Amino acid sequence: FGALHAAVPGLPLASSTVLPGIVLSRDFAAYCPAEGELRALLVTEPLRPVLTAPGVEFVVDSEGQYQASLRWVTRRTEALVKHLQSNNVKLLLSSTKQDEVVIYYAKLYGVSVVECLLSEEMALISEITGVSPYAPFGDNMYREITETAVASFCRPMLLGSKRCVHVGFTSVCAFQPHCLILCGPVDGVNEQHAAALQEAFTMLQQLFKTVDQ
Repeated sequence: FGALHAAVPGLPLASSTVLPGIVLSRDFAAYCPAEGELRALLVTEPLRPVLTAPGVEFVVDSEGQYQASLRWVTRRTEALVKHLQSNNVKLLLSSTKQDEVVIYYAKLYGVSVVECLLSEEMALISEITGVSPYAPFGDNMYREITETAVASFCRPMLLGSKRCVHVGFTSVCAFQPHCLILCGPVDGVNEQHAAALQEAFTMLQQLFKTVDQ
């Protein structure tokens, strides 16, 4: 329930509504409008490669070697984002903050990015779409990307003064997600309404379980 409702203080209760899809509690780090269905990729790690593995010391003998290493990282980052584009990935959903160079190339190659998503949001998206997070630096970075979700739309949304992302995913199960937008004069009222609704849904779940038995 926490990932399927959003509270907007400062608006009358009558402004509350139900929207298809889900509302992510973050703004776009990069936004590239796309028409029609788009492929979305989930990631849980930075796409900018590191120069060394954890616990391994990286030694350079000169400023020139260090700059050459940074150029290698930049070229590899560009190649990865370009690989996403060639696999028709238009939306990157990340639970971690991405480096500025990733955002730069995402804008350059037309890939929208939403970063720092909550674990609950990532888990909900995986449940809806049946897609697991993508590991970019496996044995073959350039393999075909098949771990993508399909979204019918992805657009910015303003809830009060907060910028969010509204996404409509194609569900692989009977569950068709909708998001409840709760409006109220202050946060406390919204919290009371959300708690009451959650209790009502819990009661309905228990009721239907009893009927099923």
